[in-house]
Amino acid sequence: MTALPAAAAARRLLLVHAHPDDESINNGVTMAAYAAAGVAVTLVTCTLGEEGEVIPPELAHLAPERDGTLGAHRIGELAAAMRELGVTDHRFLGGAGRYRDSGMLGLPQNARGFWGADLDEAAADLVAVLRETRPQVVVTYDPDGGYGHPDHIKAHRVATRAVDLAAEPAYRRDLGAPHAVAKVYWNRVARSDAEHRFAELEKAMADLPWPAAADLGDVPGVVDDDRVTARIDGTADGGRWAARKAAAMRAHATQVAVQEPWFALSNGLAQPLFPVEYYELAHGRSGAPAGEVESDLFAGLDLPAAAPRTAEAHR
Repeated sequence: MTALPAAAAARRLLLVHAHPDDESINNGVTMAAYAAAGVAVTLVTCTLGEEGEVIPPELAHLAPERDGTLGAHRIGELAAAMRELGVTDHRFLGGAGRYRDSGMLGLPQNARGFWGADLDEAAADLVAVLRETRPQVVVTYDPDGGYGHPDHIKAHRVATRAVDLAAEPAYRRDLGAPHAVAKVYWNRVARSDAEHRFAELEKAMADLPWPAAADLGDVPGVVDDDRVTARIDGTADGGRWAARKAAAMRAHATQVAVQEPWFALSNGLAQPLFPVEYYELAHGRSGAPAGEVESDLFAGLDLPAAAPRTAEAHR
């Protein structure tokens, strides 16, 4: 993203994610670039990620089957990642620990897991944030959660329900004045970019610390290019937004191992760190000419002008 329009300070972006680290992997470039331009960026994370697997041996004691303190530790990791991205408004849905990481489908489900939470109760917690922060743009997962994780699917459902309820004048005025979100985007990865980067990864594997590469099918949200309606390019401005994304991912040290431009999760399989982030418009009207892809998630919205801030102001 080389230059955002001058209307940055009046722009408000809210992202809904399931666990700490999801935001940096999916949207690190987008969050860093918009925050640096003065956009009000709000991150809502639905769980603490208590059921995650721990990569560094020296932190293995945090795991749920041992000390069970991974969730508390990941609060600190998320705060460190947000400092790297310049995002100052990050919160947990309903407060830290209100909803617990459910773990993957097929595994024993925690009774307090987010997957089993009442949809309208969880949506009400998000409505309060939507009506407070009043974003024009919301980013979340597609109906499959990108790759089928129950908490990602639930985050999609909660975000979708909350966007509808937040705009309803008769709904819960105690949660604030009604607010209509103009545009909702789903996280995506363009298939052509994924295929290109996996081909490059295959050439680089001999020099990487991981024994094998992931498959293209392991990347959440990969779709054919014609499904993509917006792209945010982190290679512009000397690649500093991609570098911020990598730094934010590195802050999630229990979950992510980074060796730019590659990374691995706890399965130890290498995959590309995408410096360009892609989106599909799920609600609202595109601001790009017919046949073109948006380079600004706020494209087409009539917003008042304000002076942008620099990235360094957040450091």
